[in-house]
Amino acid sequence: MTDAYAVTMKNLGALLLIGLVVYSVVDVLSSDEHERIGLPRWAWVVLLLLVPLAGSIVWIVVSRTQRARHQDDGQGGRVLPSAPVAPDDDPEFLWKLEQQRREAERTQHRGLLDQEGGDRGTDETGNRETGNREAGPDAGDRPRS
Repeated sequence: MTDAYAVTMKNLGALLLIGLVVYSVVDVLSSDEHERIGLPRWAWVVLLLLVPLAGSIVWIVVSRTQRARHQDDGQGGRVLPSAPVAPDDDPEFLWKLEQQRREAERTQHRGLLDQEGGDRGTDETGNRETGNREAGPDAGDRPRS
């Protein structure tokens, strides 16, 4: 029973290796130039056939790294960040937050100005009074002069 198990595991390992090499060769043949880091297709295929396990692992790591760095836009691709950007590290997101904060401050400031203008009243011509109010902590208690 031990011999049958060893033979089965050996055959399974060989099948997995063949599957990995076939997958890698097909992936190399359908890859873009930037994914192959400057090596021609035939060189990758030779590497995969001469050193099947190591070559397949190297190909998968190299091609996935290059695919993560480039997004095909139909004109050769553009470079993307190598990892996802968190919202607090995204400059565009931070800019939008800053714009929202500033708009909220402007709105609040306008509201305070409108309240202050309504408290002052208007003169005969309908314009806001600028008054001769004195500044200070008890300025509201002092009569106007």
